[in-house]
Amino acid sequence: MRLRRLGEKERNDYFYGYNFTMGVKEFLELFIRELEINTNLRGYYRLLNNNNRFWWRKAYLEQRLEYVNARLGNTPCRIWDAGCGYGTTALFACLNGHQVHGSTLEFYFDQIQQRLEYWRGYGNLAAFHIEYENIFDRPVVSNSFDVVLAQDTLHHLEPIGDAVNLFNHALVAGGRLIVSEENGNNLFIRGKNFAIRGFHRVGEYYDEKLEKLILFGNENARSLAQWREILGKQDFAIQEEHIAYIRMLPPQLFKGTNYHSLITHEQQLWKKQALLRELLFFGINFTAIKTNL
Repeated sequence: MRLRRLGEKERNDYFYGYNFTMGVKEFLELFIRELEINTNLRGYYRLLNNNNRFWWRKAYLEQRLEYVNARLGNTPCRIWDAGCGYGTTALFACLNGHQVHGSTLEFYFDQIQQRLEYWRGYGNLAAFHIEYENIFDRPVVSNSFDVVLAQDTLHHLEPIGDAVNLFNHALVAGGRLIVSEENGNNLFIRGKNFAIRGFHRVGEYYDEKLEKLILFGNENARSLAQWREILGKQDFAIQEEHIAYIRMLPPQLFKGTNYHSLITHEQQLWKKQALLRELLFFGINFTAIKTNL
């Protein structure tokens, strides 16, 4: 696929929904090109850091974006990307016609303008806003978002009950909490996290930009059953039909010629093999619906 930057008229047409949609594969091609140009991003995303793991990491990122894209649908949404990191998924959503507010505590925030300059060449980002902020400090208006997006975020939020209650308050009735998380039952993840932090699941650090102490979950990866219990206490119901486990097979198997077939194989495995799903799959995608009015 040959990609080109859009002219001003095309960007305006795209923003108002006349001519363009940004598919996951096209977005990833542009994202890889961005990583080639902007080396500051590579330490975070690691997609280009190791040729032997490129297709493995691309498969993981592609599945997460496909999941978010499918759950958002074609109707424009007001999205709060709570813990948006460097804004990649938020940018993807905005380029597909959604209005996005991103909250981040990443150190790269001061250089976010460089990312915006790149992506403005491929769509209108007028509906994209990002702030360096602690979500608990943000004055959230009731019923102000259709979707809360939490990718690799929930395991860092503490107190977790307060965070989920905040999301409930922010969402409209029937609003969606779209989540990508590590599988807390995965044997490798459990061992790695314990080796790093032991039993100290909650910590704090001083944020120099905000000039305050921030409470954070210290790699608090949880199982789907645990998330179901935590969310249920705050009037969220996980949609069983939209649960998806991802990534089990080792990186050495993934190549450009087979990674889509391996993704399909993994998707079949987790649906059929409960033990593999719970103990060996690394990631979970799920969507929870706000049930209270």
